Amino acid sequence: MNILDEFDTIAAPATPIGAGGVGVIRISGDKAFEIIEKIFSNPKFEPRRFNRGWIIDNEEKVDEVIVLPFFAPNSYTGENVIEIQCHGGVNVVKNILNLVLKQGARMAERGEFTKRAFLNKRMDLSQAESVADIIHAKTSDFAKVSMKNLSGVLKERINDIKNDIFEVLSKITAGIDFPEDVKEPEYEYLITNFEKILSDIDDVLKGADTSNIFRQGASVAIIGKPNVGKSSLFNALLNLNRAIVTDIAGTTRDVLRETLDLGIPVTLVDTAGIRENEDVSRVEQIGIEFSKQSLDEADLVLFVYDASQGLSGDDKEVLKLLENKKHIVIANKADLVSERNAGAQYISALTGEGIAELKRDLTSKVCDIEPETLDFVTNTRQQECLKKAKASIEQALLASRLYELQDLISIDVKSALLALDELTGELVTDDILDNIFEHFCIGK
Repeated sequence: MNILDEFDTIAAPATPIGAGGVGVIRISGDKAFEIIEKIFSNPKFEPRRFNRGWIIDNEEKVDEVIVLPFFAPNSYTGENVIEIQCHGGVNVVKNILNLVLKQGARMAERGEFTKRAFLNKRMDLSQAESVADIIHAKTSDFAKVSMKNLSGVLKERINDIKNDIFEVLSKITAGIDFPEDVKEPEYEYLITNFEKILSDIDDVLKGADTSNIFRQGASVAIIGKPNVGKSSLFNALLNLNRAIVTDIAGTTRDVLRETLDLGIPVTLVDTAGIRENEDVSRVEQIGIEFSKQSLDEADLVLFVYDASQGLSGDDKEVLKLLENKKHIVIANKADLVSERNAGAQYISALTGEGIAELKRDLTSKVCDIEPETLDFVTNTRQQECLKKAKASIEQALLASRLYELQDLISIDVKSALLALDELTGELVTDDILDNIFEHFCIGK
């Protein structure tokens, strides 16, 4: 974007284009009120009051609308903002948007409204990124925890750490710059505070794996020999008759995938039964190869065997493939047995016994912590900033334990502070901003 266009007046639909009850067009910038006054029949705006009237094009009525005015700086972007609520037809929205553009607005780029909110200090960069997370959330739990980020929970935690680092840096700097008036802090003071700061950074990072799974999802493959009830389990977990189930061995020839919401997005993979004998057809053999590939790619494997038949030699051969994989051993058809062995989770895909418990175990196996206990999420960029800050503080801690010169220690402390400034956006490049906001939708 040309730097001269950075703060001109922009406009875009804030709702998806298509048939609907209401369409919303958002305008932001210095000329927002000037533009709406040219095309609206009732342009007498007051704070916190909406206006009803007609959008007019050369004295011809286009649509009856409601206009919501937001006066700078008390708006989403921190600028003057107008939101036009019109009828949700495709042509109605396009016609009004074209009128707005004709009066001097420019079509907004992806994420430009939120980018302006960040540049105008209405939110920090972590909050801006949470907006994209809310929009793209694949599960309700991720949407909820992303909303916590938007409310500033992560921002507050990072600012607390930054304040602690700044406090230590201030004492070191004062001792270096004014040695006659201020003593350098004791090394024990530095060690104690650096250890606390590292603990706080680790506390933020401990949910990193779960945060990444929230975004990317987890792959869970159902593996076992033919006819042990893999497809039945697949259907039971989904609560949907998605896979064909018969008592004929080798019914499943291809890999089936469906998404399961367990608080995290889980891609459930139903695979062909794995068996090795000369009677296997070419088509079934291809299915078996796909099963082994799915096994290798999965974050977690559900190994299923028939509880009524016990763990056979063929089952044990399949189980050997899982020696280095995270897996759960599942004894299906528990409704047909009276005695149960330790080391397996007994379920019945037919009656539903154990399915709810299995779903809970799936979540705990693929997440490092329970999703509902998360106060915030972090993304890869934020995690890298935290790791850089951690490495710098670790170096400062080591230097403190060796009683090195404090002006050298201060260099690492400053580096940690800069890394966290990059996280919150106080130190950020155009490339980073462009990379973040290009993943937004237009109108947000």
